[in-house]
Amino acid sequence: MTTDRAATMRALHVPGKPLVLPNVWDAASARAVRDAGFPAVATGSAAVARVLGYDDGEQTPVAEMLAAVTRVARAVDVPVTADLERGYGLRPAELAERLAETGAVGLNLEDTDPRTGELVDPGAQADYLAGVRAAGPELVINARVDVHVHGNASYAETVRRARRYLEAGADCVYPIFLADEDEIRTLVAELGRPVNILARPGAPDLSRLAELGVARISFGSGIHNRVHAHAEKLLADLHAGATPF
Repeated sequence: MTTDRAATMRALHVPGKPLVLPNVWDAASARAVRDAGFPAVATGSAAVARVLGYDDGEQTPVAEMLAAVTRVARAVDVPVTADLERGYGLRPAELAERLAETGAVGLNLEDTDPRTGELVDPGAQADYLAGVRAAGPELVINARVDVHVHGNASYAETVRRARRYLEAGADCVYPIFLADEDEIRTLVAELGRPVNILARPGAPDLSRLAELGVARISFGSGIHNRVHAHAEKLLADLHAGATPF
């Protein structure tokens, strides 16, 4: 079953017909995404951390994060991929093994060191990804490229890192915060492999990202932020004497 779901997840990465992943934070939100008709579910580390009472940036104990992923995977009958930041300090083989135990078939891995807040050397990140690939040959690996997170808008560096990560065994690369249409189109063409783009204010809309050849679209903590803001307003209205119904 896990093998079949991994193959399904990998096959959903189609340039021009992207896999849309409204990142979830618990079993209930996972079921809502599944029930809305989405063919796969992705967790978002920031949203999961928030509902567990922690900050993003690997502040969540790894056992709690993996337990949350397990609950999500158990709640739905579609492939699940987990946002695992930079692996929570686990060695590649242990990360792959413990992820497999959750029932998830894919993962995000980013190239920012949460302890320093700095970009990891691309060679070191490629080695880590290669280790995960060797230990989990069926895992769908989405390699995040954080060049733009750090204020470095170097397209050349984005390409350099993306190529290294794909060569190391990643299935898809995720240049988070990349929003320039020309650069997205060129990156997709240059790499010839699946590219994931973050949907956010200022980025092209979903239909335009499809036209640019994107294969996967993520929302990060965006959906959770909107849901939480709505809940906060309901509670504020209730406190002011208005009924939420």
